[in-house]
Amino acid sequence: MTLAMTPPLSLFLAACVLPVFFARIRAVPLWLAVQALALAWITLAQHGELSLHSLTAAVEIVAVRGWLAPALLWRTLAAHPLARTDLMPSNLFAWGAAVTVIILALEFGIGASVDAGALTLGAVSVSVSVALLILATNAAAPAQLLALLFMENALALFESTMPTPWPWPVHGALSAVYLLTVAVGNWLAASDKSLGTVVAEEARDNA
Repeated sequence: MTLAMTPPLSLFLAACVLPVFFARIRAVPLWLAVQALALAWITLAQHGELSLHSLTAAVEIVAVRGWLAPALLWRTLAAHPLARTDLMPSNLFAWGAAVTVIILALEFGIGASVDAGALTLGAVSVSVSVALLILATNAAAPAQLLALLFMENALALFESTMPTPWPWPVHGALSAVYLLTVAVGNWLAASDKSLGTVVAEEARDNA
């Protein structure tokens, strides 16, 4: 693990944290794409040298997590009535809980100035904590799906802490699970449209 991984880790952290405070559901596919670009960058810098394995893994991440999955999500969210709602409720209680969770998760990265691996564990912890927070505060099917994808990106990031990269069958299985999650989530989100319409109308009436 080298300190050259610090910029992409910072990008990954930003793509995990900023949507919680500022993004609406329809914008999260863009943040997932940014996470994928950061993951590809981390994969290329993982062992300080470029190899065929790291190059092909980075291409797979960009193709599946950075382009295909966000494109599928965009199509589903474009017609969903809850797409314009906040990813997490915009109130002081929810924001306070988010800040507390993020700070506690980053405690794992205290030693980052000495060991970049500690910063990676901190980023993984932040991503998982943010995903759990979204699951706990937003019951909408699209938000739940996006939280699960945050977790799966955290799992992919965790690989960078391993002394040797995962073999290709594992990479392929993770990509298949990611796309399966998107497919099932899109189906559930599509079937949730009628309920989403009612919720969106109630939110407008209460505004």
